[in-house]
Amino acid sequence: MRIIFAGSPATAIPSLDRLIQDHEVIAVLTRPPAPVGRKKILTPSAVDDAARSRAIPVLTPSSLRNPDVEQQLIDLAPDAIAVVAYGLLIPENLLSVPRYGWINLHYSLLPRWRGAAPVQYAIAAGDQTTGTSVFQIETGLDTGPVFDVEEVAIGRQTSGELLTQLSQSGAHQLARVLTAIEEGNANAVPQEGEVTVAPQLSASDAYIDFSWDAAKIDAHIRAYTPQPGPWALRDGQRVKLGPVTITDVTDIPAGHIVMGKRVLVGSATTALELSTVTPAGKKMMAASDWVRGLGAQTLSFDVEGVQL
Repeated sequence: MRIIFAGSPATAIPSLDRLIQDHEVIAVLTRPPAPVGRKKILTPSAVDDAARSRAIPVLTPSSLRNPDVEQQLIDLAPDAIAVVAYGLLIPENLLSVPRYGWINLHYSLLPRWRGAAPVQYAIAAGDQTTGTSVFQIETGLDTGPVFDVEEVAIGRQTSGELLTQLSQSGAHQLARVLTAIEEGNANAVPQEGEVTVAPQLSASDAYIDFSWDAAKIDAHIRAYTPQPGPWALRDGQRVKLGPVTITDVTDIPAGHIVMGKRVLVGSATTALELSTVTPAGKKMMAASDWVRGLGAQTLSFDVEGVQL
């Protein structure tokens, strides 16, 4: 099958490599170079770099709502366009360009967590399972009929760890579905169940309030690691948070920081053990080093919420 691959982040690369094994990847669609870092250096996407290193032609339009882009896709004559975290909206007029349409690998059990950040929302919500869905793209946001679903248990992973796991298993799933489509053995069925959405996250979404219960705090920290990065406030200053461990200690007020053999922070239920922190303007350090460096008798995180 002649396939155009549309993807941008590093988590899409396993799918690109898997499709190269089973199909003819004739081109890659990916987001254009974007400014990165303090110096705002224009940097190609991870998929852009991967495709060029594999001698695959790369297209980087800033929008697909362009007649020239449409003609490029028509001239390439793909049988299908495989999509994994591409990042640009697909206009309705382009959906019929490939013979078999646009086939999307999505990191959720659709229709739960439609949108840009399904893994983060699943972990933050305390879901016990997630997975991958391969579906036919139509005009709605992640609304198309589904060819295949694979479930995965959510344990103690961060969103970064779970995304890596799903990107590996999903790559094989996507390749398998495309082969079934080519052989005429694929059957897409309408989505059923409760619809939830997972819109793009920003830094403000990753705020952690230690007046929450311990389980919620733990889930949100894992959900927002590594991106957009969980943080709390101390004296109005942001402190990025590393992994935490829920303890059975119940006598520490919410937000209060106590240091003994370990650094504990109170919550609405039980205390949590801090591992690492990154204070504003500093490098990541052990929580114990941070507390010792502050040298204060009484330490606490702000727990009344924050105006964002």
